[in-house]
Amino acid sequence: MHHAPKTQFIERLAVEDEGSGDAVLFIHGLGGSSNTFTPLLQADGPFQRYRCVRIDLPGSGRSGRVEGTIDLARYLQGVKAVCATLGIMRSHIVAHSMGTIVAQHLAAQEPKLVRSLALFGPLFCPTEAARVQLRARAEKARNEGTLGIAEIAQALSQGAVSAKTKRNAPTAVAYVRESLMRQRSELYAASCEALAEMQSVDPAKIICPTLLVTGDEDTVAPPQAVRGMHNKIANSATHVVFGCGHWTPIEQPHECAQLLRSFYMQRM
Repeated sequence: MHHAPKTQFIERLAVEDEGSGDAVLFIHGLGGSSNTFTPLLQADGPFQRYRCVRIDLPGSGRSGRVEGTIDLARYLQGVKAVCATLGIMRSHIVAHSMGTIVAQHLAAQEPKLVRSLALFGPLFCPTEAARVQLRARAEKARNEGTLGIAEIAQALSQGAVSAKTKRNAPTAVAYVRESLMRQRSELYAASCEALAEMQSVDPAKIICPTLLVTGDEDTVAPPQAVRGMHNKIANSATHVVFGCGHWTPIEQPHECAQLLRSFYMQRM
């Protein structure tokens, strides 16, 4: 692993910057943080030769001091500010879950900035049923505080990972639970509402090479839905990881790292 990440704050967002070479920007999902990608960076992936920049999105992880509304526009503004401050003009993007929606909008708005998209547990936007659930989850987090978050974390750490992960990788289950439990209830509620409002990008505007990866047991981004995305994004490839739920980079970091390595070799 290349030298330890340096954490800095850019417009109140915690940003980890490590390594040198072409830039790769990592965008986590709801209830995640820069640590969503630590297993990927530790796995024998392609990242030794890259400059890896990981952001805690506004309201998530260590980026708790947020001014104004938390929404898609705020996420995009934050990511663009980080790129501008760090002098990143071109970047590969690796994203998970809600982060994949942010990444798609970034690729559509800033085609010169985004060299490629590698999207894990990807979705264009939440289904109507998911929007209802997210709003209910926001209400629970806001009304019940830490205890509400604990219940949400317990339910998601059990429901969002695969049977194989629970059996073979108990630490991964603990990580998902911890990642959610550590979110601040008020900010997590706002993040749930932000996701509940997100609309789909126009897929025709995504012109860079795109890798779509999901788990066969991913209920948030089921394989059928991800194949539908693949049919709409011109320059895309798709892969289903077996024995895996929604937290792909946490549940199967080695397989995800291998997929990224071959994606960067073939597509670039």
